[in-house]
Amino acid sequence: MALRKIVEVGDDCLLKKCRPVTEFNGRLHQMLDDMAETLTDARGAGLAAPQVGILRRACLVLDEDSEEYIELVNPEIVSQDGEQTGLEGCLSLPGKWGIVTRPDVVRVRAQDRDGQWFEVEGEGLTARAFCHEIEHLDGHLFSEYVDHFLTDEELSAYLEAEESGEAENAKSKE
Repeated sequence: MALRKIVEVGDDCLLKKCRPVTEFNGRLHQMLDDMAETLTDARGAGLAAPQVGILRRACLVLDEDSEEYIELVNPEIVSQDGEQTGLEGCLSLPGKWGIVTRPDVVRVRAQDRDGQWFEVEGEGLTARAFCHEIEHLDGHLFSEYVDHFLTDEELSAYLEAEESGEAENAKSKE
């Protein structure tokens, strides 16, 4: 395995639609393994192939419950329910944070590293990460949904409020 360089905003590959994965082979396995190592090192909640410069429909999402990575190849959202509004950032936009509304529960259909189809459902942070990473595969960034990026002071206030269970109050003060 190897750490890959995370591409940052300004690189054209973040704005392009990715091609489907058609070959489920050692190269794909190596890419997924490298992405897992890169994501672990970056301490993120998810990572999409275009974030490491590869225009293929593959991403990893950290399952909030099991703390294991879910590998999603050629993923598509098949259902979503509810709504959550919360803090979101991106490894390709370091230091930038905003408030984004996403579905609270998301069901995804995808292939695994060997090409077998499966479905997985996530809620909360996992649902948020499913949406965020799959949008990367279509050339979209979370910044498209942010009214404004939080200042350091706003971010600190939001995180303090979230810790004390008052995140919604902090959000309304923005």
